[in-house]
Amino acid sequence: VPELHAGNLETLAQIGALNFDGHRRGALWEVARRRRPGGDLFAEVEEVGVACPLPTMTPMERLRSDFLGTGLTVGRHPMAHERERLRRMNVVPAGELAGRRDNSPVRVAGCVITRQRPETAKGFAFLSLEDETGVSNVIVAPGLFEKRKQEVLGYPYLMISGVLQNQEGAISVKAQGVTPLHLEAPGGRSHDFH
Repeated sequence: VPELHAGNLETLAQIGALNFDGHRRGALWEVARRRRPGGDLFAEVEEVGVACPLPTMTPMERLRSDFLGTGLTVGRHPMAHERERLRRMNVVPAGELAGRRDNSPVRVAGCVITRQRPETAKGFAFLSLEDETGVSNVIVAPGLFEKRKQEVLGYPYLMISGVLQNQEGAISVKAQGVTPLHLEAPGGRSHDFH
């Protein structure tokens, strides 16, 4: 497509928009071949059936390419790649919180999609953590916020231990501990303090 800038074609190939055979690196290879022709030396060589010599991307490489190119993925959620490890750590998926008792101890984890600390909230912070099953709403008291401010504000993935609050179907976790969650997957950008 001559109207598209070469960098745009590369991004489209990287995020999977041009990999009609399911091979993103093949699409990247083809874009690079079209961008950098062989020149006079290879003018007589027929290029029919030239296969990409690169291996296909792993699921994590595809996820990284998606986030790099678009800031999101239409594939598996980053937390889905970690679910077995998280279960061993007794982390409850957001979609299972409704089945837990009010005031029970709970641990949740996810990609921080929003951080809010309204002036009218007397220093309380509110986080929304997304996993592959839904969103966990977290309340961070002012003392814990000040103590763990770097973690609350500085990491794309967090693990929160606390107490489940289920007030007539409004479910949240009152945080008692905040821990950065280190994943191989990149994090998206959160919507903070709007």
